[in-house]
Amino acid sequence: MDPATFAAVLCAAMAHAGWNALAKRALDPVLGVTLIVVLAGAIALPLLPVVGLPSMQSLPFVAASVALHFGYNLVLAEAYRTGGLGLVYPIARGAAPAVVAIAGAALFGEALAPTGVFGVAMIVAGVAGMSVRRPSDLLHADRRAVVFALATAGFIAAYTLVDGQGSRLSGNPHGYAVLLFVIDGAVTCAFLLMRRGAAALRVAPRTLPPALFGAGMQLAGYWIVIWAMASAPIALVAALRETSVLFAALLAVVMLREPLAPFRLVAAAVILGGALLIRLG
Repeated sequence: MDPATFAAVLCAAMAHAGWNALAKRALDPVLGVTLIVVLAGAIALPLLPVVGLPSMQSLPFVAASVALHFGYNLVLAEAYRTGGLGLVYPIARGAAPAVVAIAGAALFGEALAPTGVFGVAMIVAGVAGMSVRRPSDLLHADRRAVVFALATAGFIAAYTLVDGQGSRLSGNPHGYAVLLFVIDGAVTCAFLLMRRGAAALRVAPRTLPPALFGAGMQLAGYWIVIWAMASAPIALVAALRETSVLFAALLAVVMLREPLAPFRLVAAAVILGGALLIRLG
């Protein structure tokens, strides 16, 4: 992976951790996640004439991705309702890169070099380790939170593969990313109105600034990922993006007052080692 793409995906990882932390801080996790998605679509809408539309060939992938992102947002909100950021986020993000690497090789012929394989494996192992304060915690974790987090991982792997291939067929990864956010925001807004009525859009003034900030981070973060997957191996981009757990762990400590145990520091070192292998490979 070239240095510019590597640095860009790391920035995307930071942005992803940031908007997830803001969503978790919301009093209502479902409203927090959906509001960020709706606002990201609103921010993306005026950008569509600037970046242009993707090719017709990629539109089925946009539609599939919108459906998968919709499911992802619902499951993620439920995961945050039942578990802390320090538990949910690493589990949700940890399983996805392994699935993407295996499926990417099987579906798209993207077999990784040995350094890439070891890098992905180290990141997966490190991300899993970040979800606990000590190994025995896995036996006592809230089962509902773990189930929702694993379901979230399944959606992540699916939409990553869809968007990776869609961006390559689009001829315009920027147009693909912006159109995806516009449609996803519109679908999510319609769902929010059906579920909670127009009152759901009348949010408290103090909620709007962090939601707008989170929406901007979500848009920028995944836009970068879609751009990167158009040229770099999907599995490597997906794995490197999961270094976001390092930033999420820091945010969980600073913003949410969740503990950071020594065991997680070891896991962080493993993640950094995996990222280095991906860069050198």
